[in-house]
Amino acid sequence: MLQSTFKSVIIPLFLVINVIGNIPLFLSLLSPYEIKHQRMIILREFIIALAVLILFTFFGDDILLALGISRPIIAIAGGVLLFIVALMMIFPKHDNEKAPRHEPIIIPLAIPTIAGPGAITSVMVFSQKIQNDWIMCLCILAAWIPSVIIIFCARYIKYALGERGMIACERFGGMLVILIAINMLSTGVIDLVKINF
Repeated sequence: MLQSTFKSVIIPLFLVINVIGNIPLFLSLLSPYEIKHQRMIILREFIIALAVLILFTFFGDDILLALGISRPIIAIAGGVLLFIVALMMIFPKHDNEKAPRHEPIIIPLAIPTIAGPGAITSVMVFSQKIQNDWIMCLCILAAWIPSVIIIFCARYIKYALGERGMIACERFGGMLVILIAINMLSTGVIDLVKINF
């Protein structure tokens, strides 16, 4: 049971959060600050993102009910959204815009970099699959902890892997997310057909 949950929820969620792909963004936005202050910002933003994901774990169904959206629809939408996220991981856009001068608070690091649309949708879909909010919270935490550690070690990882190594890791992760997206999409379509026919 635990091994199955690890493979089907924790690893996909960790890949969707995509911390390795976001290392350059974190380093760019936090470069004006001292190392100690950087770590404080990282921890704060990850805690905010964790709170957002847990919020959708407990109240995602209520939000869907209020909007009149069925579970198969969110699975289909989640699959499409994850597919787009995966394509962005494989073919990233490199913006030449300057980093904002103010300290990043909530946006853009906590949301949408960590707790982005893909991660939020994944949490809602996986919550419906597991049917236990507390286990889902543990899964989120299990994906969250290594993500925090990786960003804390971002400078060393970038130095060790180099630009090409980081691009390769991000694109490999993108390929895995595409497989997850197709599985999510097909499951949603099958469930929708079962409901209507």
